[in-house]
Parts: sequence; C-alpha cells; structure tokens
Amino acid sequence: MNQVIVVVAPVGTHLPEGVANPLSPERIAEETVACAEAGASMVHLHVRDLQGALTDDTTVYSRTLDLIRERSDMIIQGSTGGVSALSLEERCTALNDPRTEVASLNMGSANFDEGVYINTLPDIRYWAGRMAETGTVPELEIFECGMVNNVQILRDEGALRGPFNYAFCPGFRGALPVSADGMYFFKTILPPGAHWGMNHHDMSDLSLLATAVGMGAGFVRVGFEDGVCWAPGKTAARNAELVEKIVSLIRLMGREIATPTEARELLGVPPLGSS
Repeated sequence: MNQVIVVVAPVGTHLPEGVANPLSPERIAEETVACAEAGASMVHLHVRDLQGALTDDTTVYSRTLDLIRERSDMIIQGSTGGVSALSLEERCTALNDPRTEVASLNMGSANFDEGVYINTLPDIRYWAGRMAETGTVPELEIFECGMVNNVQILRDEGALRGPFNYAFCPGFRGALPVSADGMYFFKTILPPGAHWGMNHHDMSDLSLLATAVGMGAGFVRVGFEDGVCWAPGKTAARNAELVEKIVSLIRLMGREIATPTEARELLGVPPLGSS
C-alpha cells in the first residue's frame, strides 16, 4: 500500500498568541475545506460549544458538518474521547449525526499528566456497540501498547467488529513516549497486515510522523488539536499550512496522498451516499 491518508484535527486548546483557534461552525468549516484542498481526506472533530469546551450538545457540530458537506466530500470522523466530566452517553453524541462516518474509540485507560484517562472495558463495549448500531467505523486509539490486547479481547467476544484501524497516540505525559523505538515496538505487536497510523499529541515538528510514513503507516494526523508547529520554532497560522507541509513530505518520501474516495476504501468506510 503506497497511499497515505492525511487527517486534520483543526480545533485546539491553549494555542499560542497569534494563532487563531477556529471555534465557530463557519471558521471550522473554512479551515477544514482549505485542508481538504491541500490534501487532507478526513477531518477529526469533537462535539464542542462555541467556546471550544466539550459538550453533549451537537448544535455546533452538526452545523459545522452542514457547511463542510456543502463544499467537500472528505470523511467525517467524530470523537468519543476527550478528557472531561461527560458521561458515557454524552461522550458519543457525535454518533447521533448520521454524517459521522468514523469515530475514535479509546482502547483502554492511561495516565495523562497528573490524572488518569479512564476507558474501562465496559465503557469500550458501550461505545463499540453504539458504533455498530450507527454503522460507524471505529478508529482504535492506542495510548499504551497493552491496549492492542484489548482489541483482541473485545474482538474475540464479539463486542468489537472490524474494520480494524489502529492509531498509535504518543505524546501524552505519563503514557506512550515519543520515540521511533516505541513506534517500532507498537508496529511489531499489531496483527499481521494491520492498517495503522499515528496521531502525535503535542508535536513540535513532523519528524515522528515522517518516521511513521517511512515505516508504512496508512494515515497520519496534523492540526491544531495536536500541535501548531511543523518544525522547531516554525508555527503555522492556519491548519492548512500543516497539511501542506505533511503532504509535501509524504510525496518527497515517494508515497501518494489518498483522496477521500480512496481513503474510504482503505479504512473500510462505505462510499459517500451509499446508506
């Protein structure tokens, strides 16, 4: 497989001065469409309010999808994550919008900074069941390598069904370290032929994403949710700049950029408008 899916997560938190965080549906959609034009084929969105706080109210989220769909066929990925006080049900309201084609599914608990990000097996069963009900393809978020085993546990008991797309998520303080060695170990414990990629939290450059691309990753993610820098001290003013940089890097490495149609096929997502 030579194609790479570029994902953008356009909404951040605590951005540096001079970087405008897109929070309104109009701004998020504008940034997302610009990223699609630069080569991104999937957008990752949390359900947020106009101040950027996580919520179970899908008003801003659904209006954002309205505006994106007017101008782009890129894949819509909703989140069931985010550290917050939301309940199990409230964390997955993105699944209530039928335009959500893919959703992040956290595959276990991990230390995050001074706290614990709790995702128990019963939690995961609930979210996986909701995704099965709505026909949403999960992206399996791996914050510790032992979570790969949770995928197998839930798969064996029938609680989790494919397609299986694994996302290696280093960079959270207290969880997976940011290193090429750690990524290599992660890849070695995946099932043979598994489709995998990387979401690098708090990244300050594109080096680890480039390493993932060189190791055969099927998708990589950029955007203000993960970081605003594409190189040390080089800050992007808009999400599209980050997409342009990673797209250029991927092509320089001899790999191709997947279109939204190709990305759906690679991820096991039904063609747009087929339901």
